[in-house]
Amino acid sequence: MDQKRLLSYVRQAVDDYHLLENQDKVAVGISGGKDSLTLLYALKQLQRFYPKQFTLTAFTVHPGFEDFHLEPVKDFCKELEVPYEVIDTQIRTIVFQHNPTENPCSLCAKLRKGALNEAAVRHGCNKVAYGHHRDDLIETMLMSLFYEGRFHSFSPKTCWERTGLTLIRPLLYVPEAELTGFQKKYSIPAVQNPCPADGHTKRQYVKELLRTLNTENPGIKNRMFTAIQSARFDDWPERQVSIYGKIIS
Repeated sequence: MDQKRLLSYVRQAVDDYHLLENQDKVAVGISGGKDSLTLLYALKQLQRFYPKQFTLTAFTVHPGFEDFHLEPVKDFCKELEVPYEVIDTQIRTIVFQHNPTENPCSLCAKLRKGALNEAAVRHGCNKVAYGHHRDDLIETMLMSLFYEGRFHSFSPKTCWERTGLTLIRPLLYVPEAELTGFQKKYSIPAVQNPCPADGHTKRQYVKELLRTLNTENPGIKNRMFTAIQSARFDDWPERQVSIYGKIIS
């Protein structure tokens, strides 16, 4: 995937779901992985020509692992001329020492979300951008189906009344395989996830299952994505006509 294709995906998602408005101040959550860093890169490039003006500030919630080295991320943000802040927390201690569990991801995600939102509000941001891509959307649907007994997945845009923030997911249309290719082609840096639970979660199981399903049934991921978009979940915003003239609502 080249830059033009990436920006096409992102702009279509932004336009279809009205993810960006004029004078938005966007806090971009940076985990250190390829997805969030590619998101930051894409939004910075989009900023150059998108008709609605918006600003970017990048944040990383540091969970407290000693071997979480963020120098490549700092250098990348400096290169893009995007302000960057590391939010220090005690999440590692809280999750793995005070509340040990076989599935720590839920508590960790809640704590990281809270720390990021607090920083975003402190900096005067009104939107928070996550690097969730198309495969994440499908995996979340399968997890909801398997473990909750319902057909659902996360929304492209979610308004949080308590904080006044709006969560957006501009990479919604981008397949993970293309993100991987983009990272390699454009040398997007990535930082190793230091969490001991990484690769041993229910999401990892579903990710591998989805990979197998798509190998045995070519195109099944595309059909799942279409099913999610067609479901008209109550918490999803209405899709609009994209700038490319394709009617998808």
